[in-house]
Amino acid sequence: MTNNSNTPTDMGRRTFLSRAWKAGLALIAVAGSWTTLDILRSIRSSGLGGIIRAAQATDVTEVPLYIRGAQSYLTLIDGEVVALWQRCPHLGCRVAWCDSSREFECACHGSTFNRAGEVRSGPSPRGMDRFAVAADADIIEVDTGTVTEGAPPGSESIDEPPTGAGCSGHAT
Repeated sequence: MTNNSNTPTDMGRRTFLSRAWKAGLALIAVAGSWTTLDILRSIRSSGLGGIIRAAQATDVTEVPLYIRGAQSYLTLIDGEVVALWQRCPHLGCRVAWCDSSREFECACHGSTFNRAGEVRSGPSPRGMDRFAVAADADIIEVDTGTVTEGAPPGSESIDEPPTGAGCSGHAT
């Protein structure tokens, strides 16, 4: 005995499969939309190109403090915290702080920079670039998305001659 009535509770195989396919395609569309929105949604940038919570204000002295996440050195220049990008303006090599000479030195091509990041010698066309710095309570934040180009050669604002031999092996 077959029941041919088309009551709302009676569903044939063909109707069931049609609705199941439509529901599956709708789920795929929702998942695709969700993923697309998740990718396109703007988020606060962190890491290089964003704002880095770098250090306690009390940790920053006249001896440059390296901040790995910001790829920069924090130092005090005339009582102001300055963030110097570790990248040499000449060809982009990493510039290192040398404790013996108390200068920044580029091991690639021999440029030297004073503690303020101003070029002293070598092929660098300008001083080390700087990042914007803000103090939030006792925390120093470095905005690695805001870069200020370094000063041209010959414009030194601090008079601190080298105190010893260089670290990179290049003649200064």
